[in-house]
Amino acid sequence: MTTRVVVLGAGFGGLELSTILTGQLGDDVDLTLIDKAEGFVFGFAKLDVMFGREQPAQVLHRYAGLVNPRVRFVSTAVTAIDPVTRHVDTGAGGFDADILVVALGADLHPSATPGLVEHGHEFYTAPGAFALRDTLAAFEGGRIIVAVTGTPFKCPPAPSETALLLHEYLTARGLRDRSEIALVMPLGKPIPPSPPASSAVLAAFAGRGIAWHPERLVTAVVPGEAVLSDGSRMPYDLFLGVPVHRVPQVVADSGLAVDGWIPVNPLTLETAYPGVYAVGDVTSVGTPKAGVFAEGQATVAAARIIDTVRGTTPSAEYDGRGVCYLEFGDDEVAKVEVTFRSGRPPIGGLEGPSTDLMADKAAFGTTRISRWFGRP
Repeated sequence: MTTRVVVLGAGFGGLELSTILTGQLGDDVDLTLIDKAEGFVFGFAKLDVMFGREQPAQVLHRYAGLVNPRVRFVSTAVTAIDPVTRHVDTGAGGFDADILVVALGADLHPSATPGLVEHGHEFYTAPGAFALRDTLAAFEGGRIIVAVTGTPFKCPPAPSETALLLHEYLTARGLRDRSEIALVMPLGKPIPPSPPASSAVLAAFAGRGIAWHPERLVTAVVPGEAVLSDGSRMPYDLFLGVPVHRVPQVVADSGLAVDGWIPVNPLTLETAYPGVYAVGDVTSVGTPKAGVFAEGQATVAAARIIDTVRGTTPSAEYDGRGVCYLEFGDDEVAKVEVTFRSGRPPIGGLEGPSTDLMADKAAFGTTRISRWFGRP
């Protein structure tokens, strides 16, 4: 019998899982991939647009262009999830699954921070980052704050990368001498799992005159000032904020979430409901909320689903490993490798920064687009 698999969300996790399942199971699986977005955008590509290196159309990979004939893509919003019956309601009707995979990610809420929408800018959504392209181009210098407004948040190295690229951008425009850059983060170090990476980032901050304010959040944005969690205030001319992250409301309403996110077995990615998996940012698996971790989790979930469909005992387990790239500016890129295992302290290493790793980062993106979408 054909196994019906419904995958909710076409980010790193949903695309990787759908590609693996249809590639290995063929006609033994009837796979439906559902997402309301127009297309897929890598997180790092948002910064490419924001800093004027790419156009929005160049970094958007439209789901309408999916060429895998075994993946049935449905462009619609998920309106209800019943994890007991594995039934999903959407704007395009209902879907029943033998196996359901929730990969809906985290929703971003700029309005959850008072004043962020009215007086600042967010750069974590594609529309927010794309809009900042014109804002930065018109900026004539001044005090810039890059700040996190809530925890947890996606891609912990990204705010540091943004501060470093701001330095490069303002220097190229001849505005650095009349500008200040400050980074406010809730973490004690820029990349806590990797001491070598944190040391490299802090050294880069010191060399570039970027002010580092750890273990603090911005709780409100008022005209000309950011209000910090310790009660202090910082003046700004341009405020760039990482918005509050929350589980999608449809997931919260489904009963899948506990304490804000979906709990899963950290080794198998199974939820408390039989036949229901969750991967990526929507979970509380214990890894950072980043695409590479969603991809790794999807690989394990896919392997276990394949074994289930074939009638063998699932054996794949998630190792908590992920690799990300961090731009320092001037074409220098660092490769950070970290591993999170349940019950153990995270460990991490660093390669670079160097100009040689720029090609490595580019290959990271092109190989995935080729694999998921079947095109360069």
